[in-house]
Amino acid sequence: MERDERPPSGGGGSGGSAGFLEPPAALPPPPRNVSVPDDRAEQRTCLICGDRATGLHYGIISCEGCKGFFKRSICNKRVYRCSRDKNCVMSRKQRNRCQYCRLLKCLQMGMNRKAIREDGMPGGRNKSIGPVQISEEEIERIMSGQEFEEEANHWSNHGDSDHSSPGNRASESNQPSPGSTLSSRSVELNGFVAFRDQYMGMSVPPHYQYIPHLFSYSAHSPLLPPQARSLDPQSYSLIHQLVSAEDLEPLGTPMLIEDGYAVTQAELFALLCRLADELLFRQIAWIKKLPFFCELSIKDYTCLLSSTWQELILLSSLTVYSKQIFGELADVTAKYSPSDEELHRFSDEGMEVIERLIYLYHKFHQLKVSNEEYACMKAINFLNQDIRGLTSASQLEQLNKRYWYICQDFTEYKYTHQPNRFPDLMMCLPEIRYIAGKMVNVPLEQLPLLFKVVLHSCKTSVGKE
Repeated sequence: MERDERPPSGGGGSGGSAGFLEPPAALPPPPRNVSVPDDRAEQRTCLICGDRATGLHYGIISCEGCKGFFKRSICNKRVYRCSRDKNCVMSRKQRNRCQYCRLLKCLQMGMNRKAIREDGMPGGRNKSIGPVQISEEEIERIMSGQEFEEEANHWSNHGDSDHSSPGNRASESNQPSPGSTLSSRSVELNGFVAFRDQYMGMSVPPHYQYIPHLFSYSAHSPLLPPQARSLDPQSYSLIHQLVSAEDLEPLGTPMLIEDGYAVTQAELFALLCRLADELLFRQIAWIKKLPFFCELSIKDYTCLLSSTWQELILLSSLTVYSKQIFGELADVTAKYSPSDEELHRFSDEGMEVIERLIYLYHKFHQLKVSNEEYACMKAINFLNQDIRGLTSASQLEQLNKRYWYICQDFTEYKYTHQPNRFPDLMMCLPEIRYIAGKMVNVPLEQLPLLFKVVLHSCKTSVGKE
């Protein structure tokens, strides 16, 4: 989806600022795919919803919205439910009302799930694959999730089960690790079972085999009783250094609005820009205080920050700054009323980001992540050796290993009766990377509405607990 890089008219943001997860001018923006309009596609309509078609997607003429919806549904193994009679009307304005009927029509019209790349990345797996006609029985197996269960059983029966040893190097490959590169099919919203099923049996780089829970525990496996242990002194020292590098003081950006004041889209957008600026500057200051700062080059740090700053901001907003973000900022967004046009034009990408952000917020709220765990998670996410252009990838891998072990050591020491806590924490990182990457595709003018929905939903649900 093409994006308008200009802020909404009347914006009061600081010069050069971008959206909440948009980089400042000092950092290179992420690459974008530039689509070339097709005059023939302009004259065609989507066979699913009737919107303007953009080309041939997964075998049939469809729009970008239905293409993305079909890909997410198949890659994420979604199972939907229809609250009516499974014959809901599909149109551009009504297509988001019933996901079940939308996916059903995609399959009935011939969208080919086998044309989706297995890694979930852009681009079809086989450009020559056309539409398919499948039986009603096969459609029902897909809609009910039975086909996905059979695939998961296949991975379980044929996968490599030797994932329990940190030193196991038998499966080294160039395959990106699940914690460092996430395809759209990696994490199902309903928990860790789908995550485990997705990666069961695939080759995993050694430092992502440190979590036996993810690969060897079934949903019904009895857990071993916790054993008393002590925290390694070196681990304690390194964690203390990481926490000391953090600026845990409350955010300084003013977020207080007088009662009765109606916040405009431009004013809320400007506030999000100022918050993004402050959060980004805190990440830059954090890098300079890291205990391993002298071990890497400035070029590598620049490369790492350019690739991970969105994820660092998102992680900090959901953890150490969550009281302000889901408190003061939520109060501001509550005073913003979007227009009917803004509501109708909200994108499918924005809907997916909202869904995943709400899920992730509740996950962090349930875990109650400590400052020590947050500092370790942040370091592990930042030390991503799979980023292109690095000059010391092997050194980064060693640093990543170090803090991975330290985080595991700390959680198993402090939370003795929560044996799944460490894998639960680590599974949040690929989800953060996925959401941060998706937010790049959300048009800037839709960010105020996106934050209003997310913050209102999270604050309301927590208030009911």
